[in-house]
This record gives sequence, structure tokens and C-alpha cells, in this order.
Amino acid sequence: MVKVLHIVGARPQFVKLSPLYNCMKKNNFKQKILHTGQHYDQNMSKIFFSKFNIPMPDFNLNINQLNHGAMTGRMIEMIEKILILEDLDYIIVYGDTNSTLAGSIASKKLRKKIIHVEAGVRNYDKFMPEEINRVLTDRISDLLFCSSLESYNNLVKEGYKKLDCKFHNVGDIMFENIIRADISKSILKNSNKILFTCHRQKNIEKNSLKNIIEAINELSTKYEIIFPAHPSTKKRLDEFNIRCNFKILNPISHDEILRLIMQSKYVITDSGGIVKEAYWLKKPSLSILKSPVWPELININASINSQPIKQMILESFNNLKKIKSFKEKIFGDGRSSQKMVNIILEDFNNTISHED
Repeated sequence: MVKVLHIVGARPQFVKLSPLYNCMKKNNFKQKILHTGQHYDQNMSKIFFSKFNIPMPDFNLNINQLNHGAMTGRMIEMIEKILILEDLDYIIVYGDTNSTLAGSIASKKLRKKIIHVEAGVRNYDKFMPEEINRVLTDRISDLLFCSSLESYNNLVKEGYKKLDCKFHNVGDIMFENIIRADISKSILKNSNKILFTCHRQKNIEKNSLKNIIEAINELSTKYEIIFPAHPSTKKRLDEFNIRCNFKILNPISHDEILRLIMQSKYVITDSGGIVKEAYWLKKPSLSILKSPVWPELININASINSQPIKQMILESFNNLKKIKSFKEKIFGDGRSSQKMVNIILEDFNNTISHED
């Protein structure tokens, strides 16, 4: 029996965990879940476990509201204590958060095998905390699962074929949630709504946040803005006394995010996950980042990227009207979890045979 520990801590990781956990359950894996507590709002954490048919975590570290160094260090320390006591074959980390990096470092120091789900993502911004987490996690992982051919090719270009690891393009596991929900038939085509989200560290610094909100305020004169605010964003808006001329909502569930994407005409976000979901649901999206997380969507003209500068945001938004094509299968065929399980089982069986 394969024994794994899933390490999660932020909303996108719960979304990715769900299909893989349930696929592993069908294949008789022994699984435990460690929640670092990085997202501490109940609507951004606890509700996801019930919504996605995942059991509550075996371990909850409740580490949040700290600076990057303190948060990552505290997580490493506490994860290490748990790993020392657990008999595990693989540690599975997801995406690009502090929880991802902390889980990887703690595991590697104890010579545990690391699986990185959503490996190879690059936007080449060295000052973006998520980019640092991605690169470092990839470098010390043993099995790397890529969401797209572009991510796979990034690892090829970086020389990963020469390293002691294996990497595979299995497609994007988040796509399975879209397929399972079967919601594409409910998409609104004549909406006047814009779903807007903003949470990246660089975007909630004073100057960037001011530019972004001023742009959205201008758009709010013509469109209904739907803004479920991340707790850290809400805190910065209050701290910098930045006024929104539109309603600020509390954090919401993933089902509700999908519903809002369907009900919107456009999506404006700095979330890599929401950009992909907008693409799957055939909604034009504008990502606000120094460099896009998913350049493959820019390349096929399914999304547009803008710097966090007011005029650039408004000019880019005007170009969203030109987006009409959404090519299929850039992120796989919706069978990522089973592909991962098959690869893990093969790796596990090979390891056992070599030990014999």
C-alpha cells in the first residue's frame, strides 16, 4: 500500500487536492492531509474540505498572518516534527505557496520523496514570492507533474532531464473540477458583470493597489463589479485608505467563484487558477501581473496580461472584446489524477523491486 501525505494551506491547493485524493482513495492509497493553516478564513479553508468531499486534515498547524520568512520557517519546523513520526512513501505538495516550499524543504532534509503537482510553471519574475517557491520546489522534487506542454518544456530547457528526478505532462488537475461540476451549460452570454480578484503581494503594495482600484473604479461606471476580497487585500485597502466605488464581498467558496465566472462578461484577476477557470468556461480574462503565470493562454489570445498600471489596465481591458476563440486541451483531457496515480504506482513498484 502506498502511503502519502498531502501538504496544503491555500485555497487553490484544496481545489487541486480534491480529485487526486479521491482518485488515490479508489486505488487504495493510504493518505493523510496536513493543513498548514496559511489561509485562515473559514470560507477560504474549512468549507473546501466539505465541498470537495475531502476529510478534515489529520494535522492543522494554524500558521498564518506572518511575514514570508517567519511563516515558511515556522512551517518547516512543525512539518519536520510530523514527518519524523510518520511512515510515508511520498510527500505531495501543490502549486507555489509558502506551504509548498516549506513542505518540500522539510521533506528533502529528511530524505523523503517529494511529488510536486503543477511543476514547471514559470513567469520569470524573481521578485515574485510564488516564482521563488516554484523554482526551489521543482529543483528538489522527485516526481514533477506538469499542467501543460509549456511547463514541461520549461523543465527541459532548465536541464531537468540531467537531474535525478522524473517529470511528466499530465494536464491540469483543476480541469477535473470543471468537468465534474458540469456547469458550462449555465454560462451567461449577455452579462454586464466583471468578476475582479486581487491578492498577490506585489499587487497589494500601495502604489500598485491604488492603480488597480482606480482602474476598476472607472470600469464600475459601466459594469457591475463583483469583488470577493482576500483578507490581506481588505486589510491593505483599509490601511492605505483606498476607496472602492463598488461593493466588497467576503471570501467565498470555490463553487461560488465558478458561478460568478459563469455570470460575468469578463474576469480581471491576478489568480493563476481563476485565469484558467475563465478559459475553461470561455470567458475573456485580464490578468494583472508583471508577467503572466500562464503565457500559453496569452499566446492563443484567450487572455490578456497587464502591468498594475491604471492606464495599461484600461487599455488592455478594451482589447478583451476581441477575444472570441478558446482552443481546447491546452491543459489536458481531464484525466490528470489517474495519470498521476499510474505514474506514482509505477515509481513505487520500481522502488520496491530495486530494494528487493
